[in-house]
Amino acid sequence: QVQLVESGGGSVQAGGSLRLSCAASSHTASTYCMAWFRQVPGKEREGVANINPAGSTNYADSVKGRFTISQDNAKNTLYLQMDSLKPEDTALYYCAAAASSWVCAYGLVDSIASAFGYWGQGTQVTVSS
Repeated sequence: QVQLVESGGGSVQAGGSLRLSCAASSHTASTYCMAWFRQVPGKEREGVANINPAGSTNYADSVKGRFTISQDNAKNTLYLQMDSLKPEDTALYYCAAAASSWVCAYGLVDSIASAFGYWGQGTQVTVSS
């Protein structure tokens, strides 16, 4: 079992930055596909970014060039650096882990969330205009 705990959410004005963190209860970087998702009420959960054990990343088109996913293997922590934030980035952000690294190879296609077996509780990000 892997437990994930997110932190770092908050309120910021458009153009600002936030860094989300996700602490894992066990070592995930060597074998897991790790990802960030976000969800707004009434909409499907959306993949934001993922990273595989080799450090390869995928990003949603809506965040490319603004968000950066990374992980610190020694700390078992996943990060999402969010810059140039926009009001449309407002959402509940979730950290997720898939036990099979191949999940990352599918990118952030629709329904990929179902391939992730471990989820954090979510952290709210609110961007005001």
